[in-house]
Amino acid sequence: MVRDQLVKFLNDELQVDKIRDYCPNGLQVEGKVEIRRIITGVTASQALLEAAISANADAILVHHGYFWKDEAAQITGIKKKRLQALLANDINLLAYHLPLDAHKTLGNNAQLGALLGVEGITAVAGVEPAGVLMQGQFKQSTPLLALKQQLQQLLGRDVLVSDAGIGAVTTLAWCTGGGQGYIEQAASAGAQLFISGEVSEKTIHLSRELGIHFIAAGHHATERYGVKALGEYIAQQFDVDVEFIDIDNPA
Repeated sequence: MVRDQLVKFLNDELQVDKIRDYCPNGLQVEGKVEIRRIITGVTASQALLEAAISANADAILVHHGYFWKDEAAQITGIKKKRLQALLANDINLLAYHLPLDAHKTLGNNAQLGALLGVEGITAVAGVEPAGVLMQGQFKQSTPLLALKQQLQQLLGRDVLVSDAGIGAVTTLAWCTGGGQGYIEQAASAGAQLFISGEVSEKTIHLSRELGIHFIAAGHHATERYGVKALGEYIAQQFDVDVEFIDIDNPA
């Protein structure tokens, strides 16, 4: 497929024009026109770039790309090395941040909910962009300890738990990555548990005072699934080879 075809397909599917973000979504670094092999990953780190180069990729598709709001504009140091690797190998870099978090089926939140077996998944009303905070329920009321163990097994890492002392869980809300700031909206939506990737010091106090359990399951760990699902969707739609490469990150 050609580059412009891929970019248009992804921009339309993820509705990038409808979402305000902290970075440009879509094609961030232009490479070759013809795309036969795509590497997907969470973050466009140097390690992912090198893995993609070794895999003869024509394009890299990530959740965390470059050119974030308020970052230094100079092309020096790490930024120079990363861009140099892409340009020297004529590799396209495509990145989708909030549009990939919020997509109703392929997004990080939707995919994490599906992984946990959550039913009745919907966006929490009043939170923009729609889908960045989702809610649903478990089929059966589940003890918090059992949920902790389930998450650790599914994600392959330890998770941090704040027990609010309200017993077993039926309803929950979640926002992957650095979404711990949505805990008050989760509580207002009636959730008994809020799951995010990261935790702040104040999150634990809010959990206790709002009476809502909280689990921080890792930024990287909770955001592996959206870009992987998006890559698999591309492979279903087009004659192109797609491979997900997971660069380990304990954060």
